[in-house]
Amino acid sequence: MATDKGLLRALNRRGTRSEKVKPVEAATRRLPEPTVCERCGAVFQRRSWNTERAPSPAALARARWRVCPACKQQAAQEWYGRVRLRGGFVAAHEDELRQRIANVASRARSTQSQRRVVSVERDGDGLEVLTTSQKLAHRIVHELRKAFRGRASYTWSDDRTLEAVWEREDTGGPRRTARR
Repeated sequence: MATDKGLLRALNRRGTRSEKVKPVEAATRRLPEPTVCERCGAVFQRRSWNTERAPSPAALARARWRVCPACKQQAAQEWYGRVRLRGGFVAAHEDELRQRIANVASRARSTQSQRRVVSVERDGDGLEVLTTSQKLAHRIVHELRKAFRGRASYTWSDDRTLEAVWEREDTGGPRRTARR
């Protein structure tokens, strides 16, 4: 019987620490499972916060109720991603841009419940979007560039924040190319 080296190496746990924890556990210590967020209803189960996995009624009866890290970040206005939208296009199509940002955030929240938009506010002639994660900010700019074109730039800083800028100067409608 031939053995697969990859499978053997995957099963080898020598040299790994057994006390390895996920970042959310390192920040808050290990939470009892299940724990349910008082504000958004996210459930901490299997060592992560999720909105898709609902606990059984018996587990829900013994669940602890706390506030999840994302709700704490939103309440404290703490952000790790900042998106700045600039240019003449922003003022002319603000509603469309806000709707696209909401759609991207909604899709991200369905799979990663801790990735959320903290605020969307007018900033002079543009918009400023604050997010709880760098990844969501990056995804918002990527999706805006994909849907409305324009230019994107990203700057990561040492304090774990992402500064992303999306610019489009003209005020015309979105130009989408037909796929063949």
